[in-house]
Amino acid sequence: MLAPVRVRAARAMRVSYASIAPQAHTQPQQHSAPFSTTAATNSKLGRTALTIPQGVEVVVGEPVTTKIPTSYQPLVRRTVTVSGPLGKLEMHIPSFLQISQDAERKQALVSVANDKERKQREMWGTTWSYLQRNIMGVSEGHTAVLRLTGIGYRAVVEHRPHKAEFPGQKFLCMKLGYTHPIEMGIPQGVTVTTPTLTRVLIEGIDRELIMSFAGKIRKWRPPEPYKGKGVYINDQTIKLKQKKIK
Repeated sequence: MLAPVRVRAARAMRVSYASIAPQAHTQPQQHSAPFSTTAATNSKLGRTALTIPQGVEVVVGEPVTTKIPTSYQPLVRRTVTVSGPLGKLEMHIPSFLQISQDAERKQALVSVANDKERKQREMWGTTWSYLQRNIMGVSEGHTAVLRLTGIGYRAVVEHRPHKAEFPGQKFLCMKLGYTHPIEMGIPQGVTVTTPTLTRVLIEGIDRELIMSFAGKIRKWRPPEPYKGKGVYINDQTIKLKQKKIK
């Protein structure tokens, strides 16, 4: 008596599967949409013309092939020299970037060979920013102001002839709560003054060098979030936390 029941059950399962299987094959295939569908656009900074102040000269060299120790492929790049009343700076740009100048309007325009390529679009605005910083550096200069916040924190500029790496080098001597004073050699091309005991003024034409030196000073005593003590760069602020109550 059990055999016919099993046969009927097996037939019913085959019929139900046959009725469901075609529906599974007839379902439309779903294609996943890409994460971003934004169309590629040109760099807004790169398309903006750079103003060259009076007394500033921008010279673009010829492409030169150089070898990089970390890569087997040679790198072709140009050297851009920006000279002005305060000094001279050099920067290297890839060969696909072009810098054209308008002598009458005193402007410079940065362009790329193929604006459809992602790497060239990325370097377009970056090169524009570096060139603008160099032009401003040799004409007006860059500055960074450090604020020393804390009881007993102070800084002075002194000479250390036995530690100098080059003739005339000065050292920034700071007391930042350690058992010993912190002495940092001032890099060449950077001028450091202390208008007050808790203010440090860093000046120079190379903004990257200035901010790098300011970051090294701040590393000795970063601002802490409970009392706010530490070294602050320019208009830097932090959000203070509430004190822990036991």
